[in-house]
This record gives sequence, structure tokens and C-alpha cells, in this order.
Amino acid sequence: MSNEYIFICLYLIFGASFGFVTHSKRHLFSEGPQKAKDAEETPSLAGRIFWVMVCTLLWPIMVITGINTAWILFKRKQQSKK
Repeated sequence: MSNEYIFICLYLIFGASFGFVTHSKRHLFSEGPQKAKDAEETPSLAGRIFWVMVCTLLWPIMVITGINTAWILFKRKQQSKK
């Protein structure tokens, strides 16, 4: 196996792992820090499979949006302390 295939496999494995780990917090990676009102309409297994598929390919973007949401929540927390 050449190095390109190893890197591609590692990318996909990390993305799938990221999807499994972050499924319960997925609202922090797409819609901002608040859950949508109808966020739980999708059945659990179908929603988890879809989330893992999306994260498998787009995990770098999800990480960036998660960092952005964490920053927004941090700023809100700091403002509420004042």
C-alpha cells in the first residue's frame, strides 16, 4: 500500500471516529450553540449514520465550526459574568 492510500484511510477513519464521538453534540458543529426545535425528528440510528457519513468527509470543516462555536460560547460566558 502506498503512502497516499494510508493517508486517505487515516483521514476517513479519523472522520468516522469524530462523527461517532460528536453525535450527541452535533448541534455545536452546524447550527450554533442552541439546538434546533425539531432536532430529534430523525430516528436515532438514521441520524447517527448520516452524521458519521458527513463527518467522515467533512471533519476538518466540522472542527473549525466547533472551534467557532466554542469561541462564541466563551465570549457569551465572559459577558454574562460582567
